[in-house]
Amino acid sequence: MPALFHFEVHTPYRLFFSGEIESLSITLSDGEKGVLAGHSPFTAPVVSCLLRIIDDRGRKRAAFITEGILEVTEIKTVLMVDAAEWPEEIDTERAALAKQSAEEDSKSAMFKFETESAKARLRRAEFRLKAAALVSTK
Repeated sequence: MPALFHFEVHTPYRLFFSGEIESLSITLSDGEKGVLAGHSPFTAPVVSCLLRIIDDRGRKRAAFITEGILEVTEIKTVLMVDAAEWPEEIDTERAALAKQSAEEDSKSAMFKFETESAKARLRRAEFRLKAAALVSTK
């Protein structure tokens, strides 16, 4: 049996996940990162992405997460994000509208900060839709 480690995902509104897992895969600001039991401690910024875990029963699970911070310690691994949603929790109509709005805003942006904001909103909407699609493929 693979080694397990304790993992928690916190949002400002709830404890999204807490349990023992085999591994996690996440996108940091400098690229994709995998974590297994016994990983060297580190703290790093996370970007909006699909969080993928393998739980203590060997099941693969994925969730949409927004920007935040990942902290890996010898005791546990904690992810603190603005929002996290399991695929079945995602409102696909709302995500599609958010994607469309972000695309339109990106085209009409006049300043760099407007373009960057639209790109971030577009990324979040696209990953929400990707996560939601996982429900329909099961």
